[in-house]
Amino acid sequence: MSTSSSPDALPAATPAQWWRNAAIYQVYPRSFADGNGDGTGDLAGVRARLPYLRDLGVDAVWFTPWYYSPLVDGGYDVADYRSIDPAFGTLAEAEDLIAEASRLGVRTIVDIVPNHVSDQHEWFRKALAAGPGSPERERFWFRPGKGEDGSQMPTAWVSSFQGSTWTRTTDDDGTPGEWYLHLFTPQQPDLNWNHPDVRREHEDILRFWFDRGVSGIRIDSAALLVKDPALPEVDDSPVRPGEHRPHPFTDRDELHDVYRSWRAVADSYPEPRLLVGEIWLPDARRFADYLRPDEMHTAFNFELMACPWDATALRASIDSTLAAHALVGAPATWVLSNHDVTRPVTRYGRADTAFAFDTKRFGTPTDLELGTRRARAAALLTAALPGSLYVYQGDELGLPEVEDLPDDARQDPMFFRSGGVDPGRDGCRVPLPWHADPARAFGFQDVPATAPPWLPQPVWWGRYAADAQEDDPGSMLSLYREALAVRRHEPGLRGESFAWVSLGAESGPAPAGLVEPSEPVTSSDLLAFARDDVLCVVNLGTRAVPLPPGELLVASADVSAGRLPPDVAAWLRR
Repeated sequence: MSTSSSPDALPAATPAQWWRNAAIYQVYPRSFADGNGDGTGDLAGVRARLPYLRDLGVDAVWFTPWYYSPLVDGGYDVADYRSIDPAFGTLAEAEDLIAEASRLGVRTIVDIVPNHVSDQHEWFRKALAAGPGSPERERFWFRPGKGEDGSQMPTAWVSSFQGSTWTRTTDDDGTPGEWYLHLFTPQQPDLNWNHPDVRREHEDILRFWFDRGVSGIRIDSAALLVKDPALPEVDDSPVRPGEHRPHPFTDRDELHDVYRSWRAVADSYPEPRLLVGEIWLPDARRFADYLRPDEMHTAFNFELMACPWDATALRASIDSTLAAHALVGAPATWVLSNHDVTRPVTRYGRADTAFAFDTKRFGTPTDLELGTRRARAAALLTAALPGSLYVYQGDELGLPEVEDLPDDARQDPMFFRSGGVDPGRDGCRVPLPWHADPARAFGFQDVPATAPPWLPQPVWWGRYAADAQEDDPGSMLSLYREALAVRRHEPGLRGESFAWVSLGAESGPAPAGLVEPSEPVTSSDLLAFARDDVLCVVNLGTRAVPLPPGELLVASADVSAGRLPPDVAAWLRR
């Protein structure tokens, strides 16, 4: 046996640091369960399904925004951070849900959207009414246009949703006025984080939800908040290795002061609250800076999610992720998908198994049988890695992306702003199937419906229903339940030790076992690593290999013949 540590093992989490190795389930409330039959998922629906989440074996639930919102961007256009959108329920229902989840041993994480607000937010309405030069407009990025008549946008920045990042206002007399910045849709004006009101308001929002029992927050678009007041254009010229060039609106150094103040708020509670950031940065060291002891606790690691199904690429991603986090003593966070990303079952069944927003296109061929087999193996791979694990709702059911939604049913602004070139994200947001019977929208609706689901479900949705998988030991749901149970109770998987293991990959009948580093490894298609006495091995090749010796804990497919088939993962106690 040969092992190589990367990095040095960190101490196991204490109860107060539950987040270091937690399994966290993402709920997209609009699509989880509809408790009143109006076609939209709601808090009543989630509350009725809390026992399901407990039995799945998760430690916490992360809710995407449930606040009052026009829902132009799925709730990420927040009009009031202190109230629940009526489509989802009431503040009292949210408080009851948080309390009941806690009684079941499940913590709650809520989504905070600090980069922007809805154009229906009180602050923005007052800013429009107050006019140019007013204090109300200083909370946002209002600027005169370029050119003699001000008809040119202040910058040529490109939106994350494609298209421009500036919209021009109209003055009271009907003439064109100033422009305002929105990195996303025009209905999501960016806040000015150089303004003290903006900072104070968000610290108060954190306290508002922490006081109601929320255990943590997920910070949306966490690297975008602070802008260069000079509003320079983006410099896309090549950068020398190791050089950092300040960006006008991404990963600016002033951001760290914001998160240090948030960490102080989080740490002021008897059980410190969790801060987890959504951070897309290519520079591992810049990424790690957000995880210093006085800033965020964790941040989403999207590198593995974006990797192709390739052993070399996956190993490199795992190594770089663990090394970056080791710099600051923070745990890694592993995720295969979320409400913005093509579901793994579909993604892994394609010729290009990586994920990139700019390569999403209609009509990409998918082998769902292959994708499902790989998604099962990927679930065990990520669940075995040290750190915290996020599971997006429906991935535990093996749901594929719904790619044939009618255009008139689509609601994602990415679809519309791309002129229909990008299919958008609606395909991973279709309401969940709870029952194989199509009645009441496959169980999505708990009572007789007054309206159909907000996105149409395909006729074949029932084959993936939770009740159809409940008693099937070979189902995706059973695999997730078994893996999460082993992950929670196996001492080797609760700590943070990690070491690569070199395995023989010969295809002969004799078990290859463990080999010394001087012996040649005949395949580069195996990933194997040890977590104390637990071995995780994943076969990303095209031929079966002997299963290493040890007590089988869980496998993503049948390995009873003593061989690990292609696209299969297994955990063994050595």
